[in-house]
Amino acid sequence: MTELRHRGGSGTDSINDKEAESEDRLGLPGEPEAEGEGKPDTPDVPAATDTDNTPQCLNKALQGLPPRWKNYWIRGLLSLAMISGWFLIIYLGPITLIFVVMGIQIQCFQEIITIGYRVYHSYELPWFRTLSWYFLICVNYFFYGETVADYFGALVQREEPLQFLARYHRFISFALYLAGFCMFVLSLVKKQYRLQFYMFAWTHVTLLIVVTQSHLVIQNLFEGMIWFIVPISIVISNDIFAYLFGFFFGRTPLIKLSPKKTWEGFIGGFLATVVFGFLLATLLGQFQYFTCPAGFNSETNRFTVECDPPDIFVLQEYTLPAVVHKALGWKTVNLFPFQIHSIFLSSFASLIGPFGGFFASGFKRAFKIKDFANTIPGHGGIMDRFDCQYLMATFTHVYIASFIRGPNPSKVLQQLLVLQPEQQLSIFNTLYSHLIERGMLPPAGAQAH
Repeated sequence: MTELRHRGGSGTDSINDKEAESEDRLGLPGEPEAEGEGKPDTPDVPAATDTDNTPQCLNKALQGLPPRWKNYWIRGLLSLAMISGWFLIIYLGPITLIFVVMGIQIQCFQEIITIGYRVYHSYELPWFRTLSWYFLICVNYFFYGETVADYFGALVQREEPLQFLARYHRFISFALYLAGFCMFVLSLVKKQYRLQFYMFAWTHVTLLIVVTQSHLVIQNLFEGMIWFIVPISIVISNDIFAYLFGFFFGRTPLIKLSPKKTWEGFIGGFLATVVFGFLLATLLGQFQYFTCPAGFNSETNRFTVECDPPDIFVLQEYTLPAVVHKALGWKTVNLFPFQIHSIFLSSFASLIGPFGGFFASGFKRAFKIKDFANTIPGHGGIMDRFDCQYLMATFTHVYIASFIRGPNPSKVLQQLLVLQPEQQLSIFNTLYSHLIERGMLPPAGAQAH
C-alpha cells in the first residue's frame, strides 16, 4: 500500500504487462493488499459526518431530556426554522427560487463528492476534486444556457454577445466537456487506473442524479410556482407526518434499509399528506402569483406572473359517485382540476417518493455513514433532506408533460422573435393562409370591401 501513495512508480519502463495489471488491482477497494493483508469491502466511516454541530444554546436547553426526546426537539425546531425560510424564499419570487435551487444543487453535489474524496483520500487521486467541480460547471453551463435561450429569448436577441453564445451554446458546452475529458486522460497515473475510472464514474453519476434533476425543478418552476411549491411541500409534509406517526404510533418495521421507518408512519404519512396536498392546492390555486407560468417581460426586464387563469385553475362542477352522495348528501362539488391532480402528486410523494430516501439509506449503509454531512443539526446534510425531492421533481416534470402541458404561446412567440425577418415573414404568411382556410379570418379580397 505504501507504493500507492507515490505517483511516480519505480521510475523504470521494464515492468511487464502482468506486473502492471497486478499493480492496477491494488487500487481497487475490497481487493487484498500485496502483503496479503485483507481489506474490508467498505471503506472506513468519514469522520466529518459523525460530528455534532448542534448549537450550544440548544444543547444546554435540552440537556436534561432523554436522547430520543432531545433529537425530537432539535429536529422540530430546525424544521420550523427551515419552513419559515421556505415561506420567505417563496415571497421573494421565481428568480430567488432559481438561485436557491442552484445553491442546494451545489451543496448536494459537494456532499456526495466529499464522501468519495474522504473515503479514497489515501490514494491521492490526481485532479479528482478539481475535475469534479469542473464538470459541474460545464453541466450547469449547458442546462442554464438552454433555460436562458428558451425563456429569455427577447433579452438574448437584444445583446450581441448573448446572441453569439446562444447560437453556439451546445458547441461551446461540448468543447468545455471535451477539455475536461482530455484533462482526465492526462491525469491518469500508473497503479491507479481502475480507481481513477471508478471515481470518474462516481462524478458523472452524481451529476446525473443531482444536476439533471435540479434542472427539472427549475423547468417545473417556469410552468407556474404552484408546480414548484406543491411537490416540494408535500414531500416535506410527508417526511414530517411519517416521522410523527412513526414516533407516536410506530411498532411494525417497514424496511431493513431504514430500521426506524414503520408501517404506521408510512400509512399515516400517506393519508395526512393527501389531505395536506389537497388543502394546499385549494389555497394556492386561487392566486395568479402561484398559478401563472413565469414569463419574462422584455420591456421591464423582469419576470411576470400575470395571466388569465389556466383551465386547471378554473372551478368546475363534478358529480360525485352515488356511494359518496348517499354518505355525505352531496350530489356535486366545485373543484379546481388541479386539486384532483394534487391527489396523484401526493400519492406519489407518499408511496413512491420514500424509495428515494431508501435508496439514499442504502448508499449510506454501503459506505457506513450515518448522514451525507452534518450541515443541519438533527437532520444531517442537505442531501439527506432532498433525497426524495429529486425523484419527486422528475415525476412532476413527466406528469406535466404527459397530462398538463400544452403549447405555451409566450414561449413560441419568444422563439419566433429570435428568427431572421424573412423567416418570421414566411411563418406569418403560412399562419395567415391557415387561418383563412379554417374560416377564422376573412379572405384577403373580402377585407378590401
